[in-house]
Parts: sequence; C-alpha cells; structure tokens
Amino acid sequence: GGNRVSIQSMTNTDTRDVEASLAQIERLRAAGCDIVRLAVPDAGAAEAFGEIRRRCDSLPLVADIHFDYRIAVRCAELGADKIRINPGNIGGKDKVAAVARICRERRIPIRIGVNGGSLEKDLAEKYGGPSPEALYESAMRHAGLLNEFDFDDIVISVKSSSVSDAVAANRYVAEKCGYPLHVGVTEAGPRRMGII
Repeated sequence: GGNRVSIQSMTNTDTRDVEASLAQIERLRAAGCDIVRLAVPDAGAAEAFGEIRRRCDSLPLVADIHFDYRIAVRCAELGADKIRINPGNIGGKDKVAAVARICRERRIPIRIGVNGGSLEKDLAEKYGGPSPEALYESAMRHAGLLNEFDFDDIVISVKSSSVSDAVAANRYVAEKCGYPLHVGVTEAGPRRMGII
C-alpha cells in the first residue's frame, strides 16, 4: 500500500530483568529497530514490562502474551503500545472481549499471531497442513472474533518456520484482506534458514 516498512525485533532477555531488557532495547534502537516486542509470560513480567515502558521513551513496545488474558489487560493498563495475542489460546470469548475492550478504550492495536506450528486442528485437517489458505482462514477467524467485540485495530501475522511457506502465506493474506501485516519467520533459531 505504499506505507513505510517498520523494523521490529524481540528481546531475548528475561523481561523481569529490567536493566538487561532496557540495555538490549537501546542496542536494538541503535541498530535501526523501530518497534520492540517483549515476552510477558506471567504477572511478574507484566509489572517489569510496565517499568520498562516507563523508562523507555525511544521506541514503541509490544507485549507478547500467551494464554492469560489478565496479563494482556495488565500490560494495556501499563502502557503497552501494542498487544500480541493468539485469540484462540487466550481463553473463552469473555476473555477475548476483556482484551478487546481495554485495547479499544486505550487505542492499542492488537497483533493476531498465527503460526503454522500451532494451527487449529480443524484447519490443519481441512487444508492438509499449514497452507497459506489455512493460515489466512485462522487469522480471519481470530479477526472476526475481535470484530464481534467492536475491535478492528488489528495487525495480522502469519508465520511458518519455512521461509517459502511464510512468504506465500503473507502474499495470500495481502491479496485477501486490508489489514497491515507483521511479516516474519517463526522459530528462527541459529539452525533455521529464516535468520536475516
């Protein structure tokens, strides 16, 4: 769409280690990073995220949430610039509604993260695995759930540990919907081909 591409990276520090996380964020900023994501696996990490947010004014910070909607709500309260969730593993509709409500009130975008390795069983069976079509349908299912709660400030992420599959899935999603994309490769460890 002609929009600027923003470079995002994720810290690999323990978010509860505020000083180490702040130091790594600064190194990322100096290297040209525009947005930084931090893992927030528990309540202690959420409070540390809030302290990092208070002390870091150089970059937007994304709270990466898995499974516990209360942590997403808390990070929104603490000033997260974006919340990353997979609505399918955050809990029932009431829990997704709580996250959507606070993010809508505070104008915080939600990134829907769909990974080939954690694709819903029914979609894996329907498409024979994590195809671009399956990843798209999963993302739209989750976006539709947020839409039910009057939330549409959404970024879509469809990832695979296979670079070619990730590229194909992102191209497919870009053709089918107008949501902004977070493009990346999941599980991009030292032995993976996804490292840039």
